[in-house]
Amino acid sequence: MSKRNTPQRRHTILALLAEQGEVSVDALAQHFATSEVTIRKDLAALEKNGLLLRRYGGAVPVPQELISEPTQPISPYKQAIARAGVARIREHARIIIDSGTTTAAMIPQLGYKPGLVVMTNSLNVANALRDIEHEPVLLMTGGTWDPHSESFQGQVAEQVLRSYDFDQLFIGADGIDLERGTTTFNELLGLSRVMAEVAREVIVMVESDKIGRRIPNLELPWGSVHTLITDERLDAQAAEQIRARGTQLILAPLEN
Repeated sequence: MSKRNTPQRRHTILALLAEQGEVSVDALAQHFATSEVTIRKDLAALEKNGLLLRRYGGAVPVPQELISEPTQPISPYKQAIARAGVARIREHARIIIDSGTTTAAMIPQLGYKPGLVVMTNSLNVANALRDIEHEPVLLMTGGTWDPHSESFQGQVAEQVLRSYDFDQLFIGADGIDLERGTTTFNELLGLSRVMAEVAREVIVMVESDKIGRRIPNLELPWGSVHTLITDERLDAQAAEQIRARGTQLILAPLEN
């Protein structure tokens, strides 16, 4: 089974688990004619998503009493924005992915982009990157953990970033001030600005309901934003104002 069939293989693993009550790494490796390392990676990803429990040599179903309510699904607008973002990435590119739910929505689609180098300040992004096909070279900023943004911040992280250069930065925002630029509730702004400095293209990814939202903390002025990706709900007047700033505007369509 080809590497590109990972979702199909993992679906089959779950079907075998439901049928047999338990599965072993060696039997699965033989069944799929793949390595035990690949199977362990599959089981780790499925466990992370709450679909099974690993045990020595294999996996068992999640006990019914441990099954909790499903997590909030990613909105179709975030998914559309994520697709548009991934479409802009070339193979073997060097990119930064900032923390945030919209930027994280890109990750499942990055497996089709071989040779990537990805820097992030987010543990969630880093962990998710380990589960995709064509696993990229992963770089972490390190620094001081900020529980508000669930990311690393501070001078150490800034120094690490300045040691590299990148093709693209993918970053979200709490709001888009049509006069000033991207805004945030977080008062730790230094790292975002350094990310923008070391990337040749800064791509902001936000749902349209955040555009026009005025928040006191200016993160990136319009002069630092090359591209804004949002959804098709954006009104024409706001779109005109954004384009007037010299920023490329992409309205990501929903899948039919």
